Amino acid sequence: MAEKRDYYEVLGLQKGASEDEIKKAFKTMARKYHPDLHPDDKEAAEKFKEVNEAYEVLSDSQKRARYDQFGHAGVDPNYGGGAGAGAGGFGGFGGFSDVSDIFESFFGGFGGGSRSTASSANAPRRGGDVNSNVTIDFMEACKGVKKKMRITHMVKCDQCNGTGADANTTTSTCTECHGRGSVQVNQRTPFGTVSSTRVCSRCGGKGKIVTNPCSKCRGSGRCRTTSDIELKIPAGIDNGQVLRVGGQGDAGLNGGPSGDLNVSVNVRPHDLFTRRGVDIYCEIPITYAQAVLGDKVTVPTIKGKVEYDIPEGTQSGTKFRLRGEGVKYLGRESYGDQYVTVVVEVPRKLTRQQKELLQKFDDSLEEKNQAKRQSFFEKLKRRFEQQ
Repeated sequence: MAEKRDYYEVLGLQKGASEDEIKKAFKTMARKYHPDLHPDDKEAAEKFKEVNEAYEVLSDSQKRARYDQFGHAGVDPNYGGGAGAGAGGFGGFGGFSDVSDIFESFFGGFGGGSRSTASSANAPRRGGDVNSNVTIDFMEACKGVKKKMRITHMVKCDQCNGTGADANTTTSTCTECHGRGSVQVNQRTPFGTVSSTRVCSRCGGKGKIVTNPCSKCRGSGRCRTTSDIELKIPAGIDNGQVLRVGGQGDAGLNGGPSGDLNVSVNVRPHDLFTRRGVDIYCEIPITYAQAVLGDKVTVPTIKGKVEYDIPEGTQSGTKFRLRGEGVKYLGRESYGDQYVTVVVEVPRKLTRQQKELLQKFDDSLEEKNQAKRQSFFEKLKRRFEQQ
């Protein structure tokens, strides 16, 4: 088995990284190696798979705790040789397939009872979740959109209908576990000889042996395939949020339900609008005359254009609010606001006549016309007089 890279290294993180740091690193790496961006690059596909595997473990608090304590063996019972790997199989405790086996064998399990793998080994099991991402435009995020996307997941084998057996084949009771799906194993440990129950390696926990395995799925009952789905993205979705699509993950085992598809949404920036939560922000330029005299201006919003009356004497940097012109709240019939900042544009490349007219206009102004300027120089004068 090839040596696995450290999951923190895969995501470019240090051990002890926060949940937000893990999520941010996953989004960055997933975008970098996504198969849609590298359709014929096998190395990128492997990197993408490695990134998803690392995130699946580090984003789960329980799996991460096991990984931090025992490394890859804590989350992958087959790592390092599995049950027959001796002391190297699981953190120095030879033969244990997971952390719960250690607690179960040493301390009798949690709550004083013994965990019965025998009764659950061939029970229906939910399929794993599949992680993917989609990139949409700013306005699509504000208004909602349907996107076609391609995902890779495990589905029930259509050739054997999930049984793992070829047509007209027969099954027999597993002679290793006698149909129970699990076996009892005695282990020598520093605490003495203890017993543990684990999934039967011969039948994989099914309790039965298929004489002729399905040629398509090789007896597993599932096949990996690529599917095209239509994803409905609701209005108001924000950059970095994750949509969960029930039942679109990996198919379950032994008749169990399928996992979910988790889609991380990436929103492209807009050249005019910025967004903070459900509020929209933008700037509009106005002329010097419009700022002085006031005017009716057209303001763009994510819903269209609206008219707004700029009052006389509006100063550059003034911000006004358009109620209800923001983004829709997810799952609610209400909207945020839009905040518009007025920027007074200073004219350039004036002609001589324009300069003379402007100078005459400036000379005609009185103190009351420029209150801020007058106040500033009065404060400056008092400051120098105190020195």
